[in-house]
Amino acid sequence: MKNRLPRLLLIAGMTVLVDLAAKQIVLRTIPLHENLEVIPGFFSLTHVRNTGAAFGLFAGQATAVRTLLFLAMSIAALGVVLFMYARIADGMRWASTALCLIFGGAVGNLVDRLRFGEVVDFFDVYIGSAHWPAFNVADSAISVGVGILFFHVLTKKM
Repeated sequence: MKNRLPRLLLIAGMTVLVDLAAKQIVLRTIPLHENLEVIPGFFSLTHVRNTGAAFGLFAGQATAVRTLLFLAMSIAALGVVLFMYARIADGMRWASTALCLIFGGAVGNLVDRLRFGEVVDFFDVYIGSAHWPAFNVADSAISVGVGILFFHVLTKKM
């Protein structure tokens, strides 16, 4: 992994920086629960807070329980990703990139949980009144990374 450490630091680091910068822009420019329509009827920037996990899971739990649960889950997930990254073959650039994206996304959302006890979300995709749950850059990086890994497993390139 030593020779791939710069790759992890670069991709995950850029993911974290872009995520935190985007969240900071939202925090400074869009009041909570307000939105800025970008593509009418399809996409808005909407400042919301997610106290739960993906899609609001565990949002109803007590704050202390959520905090401990999410910190433990985040640290475990980061450990698993690093374990996989350390053992992946050197020639598997797409798979290693996927793990870097997942790692960076997890760190970005972990930073929010440590700072605010919740995650800042702002991408709002919808058709009419049907909304996909709001998400952020970190969530996108995780999703893209998982998608790449899924593709590799399906095509047996891993």
